[in-house]
Amino acid sequence: MIMLIKKYDPFRDLRSLQDEVNRLFYGALPRTAPEEEVQRGTWSPNVDIFETKDNLVIEAELPGLKPEDFEISVENSVVTISGERKLEKKSEEGGHRRIERSYGSFSRSFTLPQSVSTEGAVADFSNGILSLSLPKREEVKARKIEVRIKEASTAKAVGA
Repeated sequence: MIMLIKKYDPFRDLRSLQDEVNRLFYGALPRTAPEEEVQRGTWSPNVDIFETKDNLVIEAELPGLKPEDFEISVENSVVTISGERKLEKKSEEGGHRRIERSYGSFSRSFTLPQSVSTEGAVADFSNGILSLSLPKREEVKARKIEVRIKEASTAKAVGA
């Protein structure tokens, strides 16, 4: 099993807590949150990471985004998915009554194991799911070793 280490962000939990408090505060009041305040928040898309025989696959939920709203970069064996989900005005007259979805910038980083290569990586985006496939290096893929049958010696000892 391959274990990926995520770069530690000491303020991530604090920002999430602040976003939740803001959401609760603004949700309880009849007025709406100022658009610029909602956009400043950060959010973190959910990610699944799994292995197939030939690839390490990272799948991220990016609902409502288009491919131009995010980017994937690799530096020093760390793959980063980052971008921004912008709040779009739905109604010019009444404004928002409730905003529960998270908006703003996001960034997720994962350290790749030595067994994975970024050469030949493929990213697909469909129905709000980004799927990034990173091929395993040939030298670390499981191989079958053929077992040869060695014929037993049939010679009998002389003089026995």
